Amino acid sequence: MCGFVNAIAKLLATALGAGYSPVAPGTCGTAVAVPLAWALRDLPMWQFAVVAAGVTAVGIAAAQRADHAWGTHDSGRIVIDEVAGYLVTMLPVAKGHWAPLAIGFVVFRFFDIVKPPPVRWLDENLPGGWGVVLDDVAAGVMGAIVMLLLGHFGAFEALAGL
Repeated sequence: MCGFVNAIAKLLATALGAGYSPVAPGTCGTAVAVPLAWALRDLPMWQFAVVAAGVTAVGIAAAQRADHAWGTHDSGRIVIDEVAGYLVTMLPVAKGHWAPLAIGFVVFRFFDIVKPPPVRWLDENLPGGWGVVLDDVAAGVMGAIVMLLLGHFGAFEALAGL
């Protein structure tokens, strides 16, 4: 049973295998989240937030278990945190057009890679799966603020005409 649970944790932690990419696994993990956000585009914001919170909670548990099974700490194969962070980034904007989906991808990856305060602090100081996932959720919150501002100033509508 322990092997089965570890296998499920690894499957979830790697976002169905995206984390095994030999090149840019975090970017691949974020790419998995784009069609998910698009598929959930018609949900009201509160329901989308519940999904993002659920992915975050499952991600914390899966990251903790997968790291333990691999004998690692914050393995690069774990990308469920990118899925959670991207979903948080996309929370305040419409998700039915390519422009916000693509811009959200770039904005989230920027904050995830640069790790401005307090993102880096969370990454370095929270234990186990909490640190693995919540730094990306914090990057997602920063991304959501940028996306909200871009939407407020009409950036997505301007690109929709392209």
